Amino acid sequence: MALASLLGMVTLARADVTIEVTGTGARQLPVAIAAMAGEAGLKEPLTAVIRSDLEGSGRFRLVETGNTPLVEVPAAGELNGWKGRGADALSTGTVRVDADGSIQVRLRLFDTLTQKPLAGFELRAKAGETRRAAHQLADLIYEALTGEKGVFSTRIAYVLKQGKRYELQVADADGHNAQTVIGSNEPIMSPTWSLDGNQLAYVSFERKKPIVFVQDVYTGGRRAVAAFKGSNSAPAFSADGRSLAVTLTIDGISQLYMVDVAGGAPRRLTRSNSIDTEPAFSPDGKTIAFTSDRGGSPQIYTMPSGGGEPQRLTFEGPYNVSPSFSPDGKSLTFIRRENGRFVVATMDLASRQSLTLTSGSDESPSFAPNGKLILFASEAGGRGVLATVSSDGQYKQRLSASGDAREPAWGPYAGQIAVSRLSSNP
Repeated sequence: MALASLLGMVTLARADVTIEVTGTGARQLPVAIAAMAGEAGLKEPLTAVIRSDLEGSGRFRLVETGNTPLVEVPAAGELNGWKGRGADALSTGTVRVDADGSIQVRLRLFDTLTQKPLAGFELRAKAGETRRAAHQLADLIYEALTGEKGVFSTRIAYVLKQGKRYELQVADADGHNAQTVIGSNEPIMSPTWSLDGNQLAYVSFERKKPIVFVQDVYTGGRRAVAAFKGSNSAPAFSADGRSLAVTLTIDGISQLYMVDVAGGAPRRLTRSNSIDTEPAFSPDGKTIAFTSDRGGSPQIYTMPSGGGEPQRLTFEGPYNVSPSFSPDGKSLTFIRRENGRFVVATMDLASRQSLTLTSGSDESPSFAPNGKLILFASEAGGRGVLATVSSDGQYKQRLSASGDAREPAWGPYAGQIAVSRLSSNP
């Protein structure tokens, strides 16, 4: 991977995933998520997934409701009863399973304090999309209660090593439903998403040297886009998805280049006698952040995406690497060495103030598409695990899969199921 250089088709994967909460937010909103009527015939009830999503976000405390469905529109007295049990909000719902296995879901959300409806949604999902539908419903509840978009229906990519086998996997944001995009007995590293969520770029050693590939997530079709002399590594999609910033040693030392996804000759972006690597585009595509040791130690720099004079961004500490922009472009997450350990940190780009979020042995941070969480790889029991931390550092969660998980990347919003809103006066 690029950090190492600074320092010297689709099949279902049956990996069990467990979630461990290692911290909680300062204030959690108490909500009651009632079981949905009609979901008993589903292989995986929607309610269980929705509850897990909301509880796992760190923003909510679930009030016990049991597994008996409630009527879709409770009477005022019933809502007052849930208020008495400590719930500020209550969701109810119904599921209809059609002959072809598709489902129709109606979900309503109520404010128990005012005893008025907050929101109502209806969606239709194909057979096999039950979990996807549940994640999207959890996103809608999350947004209705917080005013912020949820990310439960997004996906993550990461590299899983099992024995001598490397697999590039894509999974739901909670780590479930993992699928193998490509597998190899040679190392795979540095996955990164296109902004439309349809493609992944990554580095593969299958030809006995690092080569950058771009692969369609859905069709499995792929092509080598950087297979030049020397090392080809650290890809990053441009904002329009037509180009990649990559690190090449074609001229003898690691420098940044731009290559077209469709192929063609590379265009050099940096010209230094030092190692320049790990490029990351700002959301507007105008700026590239990258790691360089041109100042004597690995630090983060920024430059115009079309090329230009780099400016040093990090000065605190002797080692700052692996930059990644927040979705709004106002902050950056990166890896910093503190007291001999590698930790996840963020920097507000306006004030240049930084904040340490984790306590060590971490790598490859990337923001969730709502900017509220950061995904990274950590170490536990001698193997790599995936973890998330809130952007304020108050909430942490660890996702453990069978194998050694490394180099995660959080995907964008993509592929939503159509949703219609229900009347607020049922």
